[in-house]
Amino acid sequence: MSETGQRILIVDDESPIRRYLRAALSAQGFSIYEATNGEEALSAVIADRPDIIILDLGLPDIDGIEVTRRLREWSQTPIIILSVREAEQDKIAALDAGADDYLTKPFGTGELMARMRVVMRRQSNKPEEPILQVDELRMDLARRLVSIRGEEISLTPTEYDILRLLMQNAGKVITHHHLLRQVWGNAYESEMHILRVNISNLRRKIELDPSRPHYILTEPGVGYRLRV
Repeated sequence: MSETGQRILIVDDESPIRRYLRAALSAQGFSIYEATNGEEALSAVIADRPDIIILDLGLPDIDGIEVTRRLREWSQTPIIILSVREAEQDKIAALDAGADDYLTKPFGTGELMARMRVVMRRQSNKPEEPILQVDELRMDLARRLVSIRGEEISLTPTEYDILRLLMQNAGKVITHHHLLRQVWGNAYESEMHILRVNISNLRRKIELDPSRPHYILTEPGVGYRLRV
């Protein structure tokens, strides 16, 4: 792996979890910093400037979702939630607050490392020009043109806005509510059927087999993610 020297902030009040993560990530060449509560985490992000934050939700002072919300007011450092909470509403709240990914305990080190690689690629490879491309799907933001496998396709304004949000956040789960708010407005936040219809139409236009999508993946009960 090429991440040697990158800085990881582990925020968890359970010392066995911190000890396990410290050993596993140190072995991969990461520099490890630790915080045991939300206030320590907020201070550590300023002092230690981590490249990734691994954050528990059940902290003794400030809930991890509130820590995420506060960090997103000024920091875009990738945040991976690591929590025992499996409820759909917790995952949605964390992602809406600005977390990049959500992993439930118990977890495998291999899966955590894979998710860290994804957020690090996204952090370091943001395009400087208004061209977004994932595999054979290409979006020219300046000219509002979309092509797939070299051929230009026609999208409705709504389909274009949905795809733009997904491509600008490639690899990141975008919740149903966030998509509905951003594309249609707050009044449509519960209109799930409108979103499903438009996602279905998008898949018919960009996927070789819409029933087995390559690009727009469903995260059941949470939202959608564009495959990196």
